[in-house]
Amino acid sequence: MRRILPPVLAGLLAIVAWQLTVTLGRIAPFILPAPSAIGAELVEQRRNVWEAAVASGVNALIGLIGGAIAGVLLAMVATRFRPVAEVSVPFAAVINALPIIALAPILNNMFESTSSIPRRLVTAIIVFFPVFLNTLRGLREVDPIHQELMHTYAAGGWTFTRKVRLPGALPYVFTGLRQASSLAVIAAVVAEYFGGLQTGLGSRITSAAAFTAYPRAWAYVVGACLLGLAFYLTTLLLERLAMPWRTRLIA
Repeated sequence: MRRILPPVLAGLLAIVAWQLTVTLGRIAPFILPAPSAIGAELVEQRRNVWEAAVASGVNALIGLIGGAIAGVLLAMVATRFRPVAEVSVPFAAVINALPIIALAPILNNMFESTSSIPRRLVTAIIVFFPVFLNTLRGLREVDPIHQELMHTYAAGGWTFTRKVRLPGALPYVFTGLRQASSLAVIAAVVAEYFGGLQTGLGSRITSAAAFTAYPRAWAYVVGACLLGLAFYLTTLLLERLAMPWRTRLIA
């Protein structure tokens, strides 16, 4: 309760202040709708919000899994071969510098307008960088005693990586996944602004805003926030299941 109650109270106070500011200040809905109006639209459009969240969530999940696997595998290769590390780190930094608003239209033009592949590729590219860097850092953090022991056993490079480096790097891997889980949702939603299927949260937000249905647009924004929170909490749950001993140590 000490960890949960303060942010919940702060959020409730922020919503109350938001409602009072809009109501008493008579702020126009196209500038900032009231939380009560957004909540009413969220209840009324709950089925549409759910369907859009599922469409965006599938793209985000596929991109997250693909980008995470690619990041972990490349980090393992970079740890094993130093020339690969010298090339891959600057290359990953270049990929991370690519803005979504520039990448999404290019990928959309490479595939059919009904294809979801561009959005999943954008998500995978955004996810790749934090997972790769955190995993690479974790794979390099090896206890000298463990290293000497594996050398005594005459373990090969890949055996050493699989038995020692990768298990020891799990905290770093999940640190990257926690960062990537929210980025995956953001990338999937933003990529929908630039064409393709009009079934996700991003396309619904732009459509509602275009028809000046601003409370409805904000309702879809709330759906995107809840989707990102669900991804983040799922990553935390997987971390607890994969490393129960670390949870006990922290407690």
